[in-house]
Amino acid sequence: MKNQGRNRPNSAYKTRPSRDSEADSIGWIWGRHAVLAALANPRREVKRLLLTLNAQRDVPEGTEFEDMKPDAISAHLPDGAVHQGFAMRATAPDPESVNAVVDPTHGILVVLDSVTDPHNVGAVFRSAAAFGARAVVMQDRKAPPLFGAVAKASVGATETVRHVRVTNIADTLIGFREAGRFVIGLDGEATTTLPEAIAKHGGPGLVIVMGAEDKGLRPRIAENCDLLVSIPTTGNIESLNISNAAAIALYAAYAARSAHTV
Repeated sequence: MKNQGRNRPNSAYKTRPSRDSEADSIGWIWGRHAVLAALANPRREVKRLLLTLNAQRDVPEGTEFEDMKPDAISAHLPDGAVHQGFAMRATAPDPESVNAVVDPTHGILVVLDSVTDPHNVGAVFRSAAAFGARAVVMQDRKAPPLFGAVAKASVGATETVRHVRVTNIADTLIGFREAGRFVIGLDGEATTTLPEAIAKHGGPGLVIVMGAEDKGLRPRIAENCDLLVSIPTTGNIESLNISNAAAIALYAAYAARSAHTV
């Protein structure tokens, strides 16, 4: 253990909400970008930091870490995890409350309905960071925790984009609409297109709802959207991957906002 005297004070962390298991509240993060971003996030508490000799050059002076060979780090991680010499065991960042993001002037929200694939969730966070979304809203019991493949795929965006965990997505959408937000749900069969919807409703109060790749939006979720929209394509493929669809939708909203500020 190489100790250079850097300890984060406990007072920097809020009391964590109860979770179903320790697996949801503490986990491994790996990969250079993911670990360095998590290390810089005061909303995470570092439990262990494993670094190879080369990786040690990239962490801030005074950081506590354990010096390990690549194979020794791999032994702590799932099979196939590409760690690049960086692995961290840490707490999950605390979610924000719904009340913190409900105001329609606070920015665009992305809602993930039954999206469980960690690579897709991580990619959505990455697009949310790139195009200035306020937060990503997920269902508490079904969404993956912000560790492992989620953090890796997000390339550090899970540390900069806030997230909200809710018990009931449909009720949450009702609350957003009552607060003055406009909720669109992506549906490949919808007759209204995304560009048409963004042109009319693409302000900071927009909420973009994404469903699972295999089933799409659940009926009650679709019923509680203000409008269902589709992304127009050439028709050469059956559907877009959810992470690609999220990137397109967020870019469209970002471009519309930018055009209005010119």
